[in-house]
Amino acid sequence: MADGWTYKRQRTLINFLVNSPKGSVFIESVDASDYAKTGEKIFQLLDRFVERVGEVNVAQVVTDSASNNVLAGKLLEAKRPHLYWTPCAAHCVDLILEDVGKLPDFKATLKKAMSVNAYIYVRPSMVNMLRQFTRQKELCRAGVTRFATAFLTLERMHLQKQNLRKMFISKDWTESKWAKEASGKKVAKIIMTLRFWSSIVHILKIYGPLGRVLRLVDGERKPAMGYIYEAMDRAKETIMKAFKEKEEKYKEVFEIIDARWECQLHRPLHTAGHYLNPEYFYSYTDSNICGEVVNDLFETMERLVSSIAEQDKITT
Repeated sequence: MADGWTYKRQRTLINFLVNSPKGSVFIESVDASDYAKTGEKIFQLLDRFVERVGEVNVAQVVTDSASNNVLAGKLLEAKRPHLYWTPCAAHCVDLILEDVGKLPDFKATLKKAMSVNAYIYVRPSMVNMLRQFTRQKELCRAGVTRFATAFLTLERMHLQKQNLRKMFISKDWTESKWAKEASGKKVAKIIMTLRFWSSIVHILKIYGPLGRVLRLVDGERKPAMGYIYEAMDRAKETIMKAFKEKEEKYKEVFEIIDARWECQLHRPLHTAGHYLNPEYFYSYTDSNICGEVVNDLFETMERLVSSIAEQDKITT
């Protein structure tokens, strides 16, 4: 696994780790500032670490899905035909959330919610007032990613809807200096607008299922490979049911999900992991098994297992 990041001095570091059923082990951190944007150079770096670990020990190499890494992954698969390059599932789901957050209605609501949050939390006295009305509950909740954090803040605001509305019509607020400021009046207006809250409910019907997928792929509780395929299907089904299958309410979101799923997140390894997961395996019959699942299973088998005799044993 290669995890790149840029710190304050604009230097790009890539941390290399090995993951197995026993957990993750750190190997080395490499300063890639001079060539991090070049796919060929990243390929050489990944290839060197595969050689170091031993190709026979590697099923897949995982990076984020930046364009330079996509090129490096293709070059790596071409040179080493018995392993996979796989984009990081958490990064892909995060990009889905980012794209969803850019839809005009979503963007406007998120912007309003963040402005309310920022207004309160830069004023210590207002934070104390908030806590009195919410029984010490906060509006902020850190997520696994920046975009998850924004949606989780919406979730918290929705839970505290009545308490927030009570606060902004209370004597504590109306007699405060903030109630007389233009910015304070703007925040109070947002909180008292019904359309703002209905928009939050709409967004949470989308975010809730996708957030569960993100927690699955970013958690350490269990290996996610055998669950991603099913989790994404269930997320879409849940969204459809939440809107009573009125397609116009989730069509754009599904287009975003499908675009990321097809070009990045959907990999034969995910499908093979799904098929071989005992939780799902025994529900399959000859009549209900999906052709895509079987095709990806055999593609994975042919790539990872070079011996025809071994492939036959696995099939049996």
